[in-house]
Amino acid sequence: MAILRGGKRIGGMDVRIGIPRDRSLDDVAGDSRLQRRMGSNPETTIGRFQSYVNEAEGFARKARFYAEFTLPRGVSGPLFSEGFEDTSSAALEKQAFPSQSDLNSVQLANGRRVRAFCSSISMPEREMTTKEIRHGNAPARNFVYDMKSSGISATFYADKFMRERSYFELWQKSAMSTSSTFNTNYYDNYVSNLNIFQLGQFASRQERDDVTYGVQLIDCFPSKIGAIEYSHDTNNIQTIDVDFSFRYWINYFIDQQGNIELGSPIGRIPEIKNNRGIFGSLINKLPPELRRAGRDVLNDLRRRVPLGRVTGGRVFPPFKIPPLNI
Repeated sequence: MAILRGGKRIGGMDVRIGIPRDRSLDDVAGDSRLQRRMGSNPETTIGRFQSYVNEAEGFARKARFYAEFTLPRGVSGPLFSEGFEDTSSAALEKQAFPSQSDLNSVQLANGRRVRAFCSSISMPEREMTTKEIRHGNAPARNFVYDMKSSGISATFYADKFMRERSYFELWQKSAMSTSSTFNTNYYDNYVSNLNIFQLGQFASRQERDDVTYGVQLIDCFPSKIGAIEYSHDTNNIQTIDVDFSFRYWINYFIDQQGNIELGSPIGRIPEIKNNRGIFGSLINKLPPELRRAGRDVLNDLRRRVPLGRVTGGRVFPPFKIPPLNI
């Protein structure tokens, strides 16, 4: 609303004069506020903080992880020889532990299920063991002479057949016979390596999940399988708690051999061959904001061509390529 406003009709035309309250929109193009750069100033503390976050493409997420469990090798060799049963004490003791074929069969049948049903797990810790040494009256120094790591725990969802619990019970049976001789097995027959990966999503990659950090637990085995609790609570999903012991652990990025750059995904990034013809190559070069619209237009064009209308867009002259499904 203007401060002062008036008008007069002259020759069939309305002539009005007014004094507006705000003149900030008179010169929008010359407004200095529009000349500012978007985002924060990179030379400030908050600007550097935001640049670090953007460079890493966000923070690590607790739910973005993957644990890889592998059963041990078990007892090797046949249990019987030369067509008759071996009744020696060594053979009878060998029969008390799972064989390699039994463990391999369970791994193939339920290995992926156990990995998928791992609802939570913890990365291992590492503590430097030190000893205080004092020379004369000078302040003491703490010298490192050893390191140690505590065991880790994991929780798994359980299906109605409790196959996840049987998986780790069989692993424990590889260490000690639980039904007959109650003897312990050789160390190498019941330990296996366990991998834990932090997952991220790189905008420049074609993979949905990339490993951004990974550790391997050397000589690991399930030291404890928790009890199964039953109740009538609202949370009606059964879970299994498993504690793992291990010898030591390594960081894939700094302890493994090879040129693995810190802060980059490990493993080979698969190269997807482009079979989408000339139009597909041009669309892939568009900005991400326009790529989906371009693919929609191309798919619609395939269906409108007479040959494409008959085949539902699966054949598009002169390029025999399938439609681009997003």
